[in-house]
Amino acid sequence: MSFYVKVGKVPPKRHITFFKDDGKSLYREELFSTLGFSGIYSIKYHINMPTQVKKIGEIPQNNSIDWPDAPLQYYHFFTENKKTGGDILKARNEFLKNDNCVISTANVSEDSDFFFRNSYAHELIFVHHGKGEFLSEYGCLNFEQWDYIVVPKGTTYQIKFDSYDDNKLMIIESSTPFDIPRHFRNEYGQLTEDAPYYERDFKVPQFTEPIDKQGDFELILKLRDRYYKYSLANYPFDVVGWDGFLYPYTFNLKEYAPKVGKIHLPPPIHLMFTTKHFVVCNFVPRLFDFHPQSIPAPYNHSNVDSDEVLYYVYGDFMSRKGIQEGSITLHPMGIPHGPQPGKTEASIGVKETNEYAVMIDTFQPLRVTKNVKDTMVEDYSQSWLNE
Repeated sequence: MSFYVKVGKVPPKRHITFFKDDGKSLYREELFSTLGFSGIYSIKYHINMPTQVKKIGEIPQNNSIDWPDAPLQYYHFFTENKKTGGDILKARNEFLKNDNCVISTANVSEDSDFFFRNSYAHELIFVHHGKGEFLSEYGCLNFEQWDYIVVPKGTTYQIKFDSYDDNKLMIIESSTPFDIPRHFRNEYGQLTEDAPYYERDFKVPQFTEPIDKQGDFELILKLRDRYYKYSLANYPFDVVGWDGFLYPYTFNLKEYAPKVGKIHLPPPIHLMFTTKHFVVCNFVPRLFDFHPQSIPAPYNHSNVDSDEVLYYVYGDFMSRKGIQEGSITLHPMGIPHGPQPGKTEASIGVKETNEYAVMIDTFQPLRVTKNVKDTMVEDYSQSWLNE
């Protein structure tokens, strides 16, 4: 995020002595920084050294789901038809990926005591169903249905759901951070008056009492397709205070304030986050265009530099047939796509829409996995043929 937060107790200056109550032993400072000390950062103060590790081991993986001979075509698939269940890691199913982006879903049905850290990727976790607590070194973030949880690379965390009956996450991993678009910020980093959200819409971690406990605490690190198990000597959430600009936070999809034009506006008008390799947009309920001859449905288009992914959250989508909650469509770069037959005509004269969806536009082609093959609509590529 682009604004400063201070939580708990911190010393008056950086990199100086900060003694515990006994006046003899020091709290351990950790700089959590980006871009080789040149980007945004936070400073955390631990009771114990965060570097203490008892044992390191790799968790064997033998679950390749690559679909190397997948055809270049339009895809529509139902993520609800691929439910693995289990904890926050076992429940993950990857559907789309490239070197800089991985899109998964997880129907989390079990709690877990281990801690997790994605060491090579930032995570954007969309809570389609469920509510609970996101716990990290920074404190507690309460989350609810349709929250985005933005997790910086290298953050150690746990996710605790209030119930394990009906939870679903859509997870986007990125090699570069999820940033607020530059044109939504003024020269001081503050959100502008015409931005589709305001600082008050973002929720930051709340202070929780540090836990000073020694033992064997399991930390699982993800490094692309490899997983490592660390045995930590100290409970990782032992932070007495922190401050800075780098931390996890939440934003709810319903808080996005859409813009409306006289004629149809292009998808970047719905922008939420940017990365170096893809963008994330929101489609939410909004009034339609107000030109007397406007066509609210999108025009046919060939976005030759982007693969377009839509994750359908709720409602009737104005340009697509057969959509369900949890559907994903992939329209690859270089192939024209647009409304299916009858959808353009049906949109004329309609004044508003009640749809919720998350769009990911990648600047490099995505590879589809066997999970797509197992859940796809076989004849989706022919759905534009006139009946």
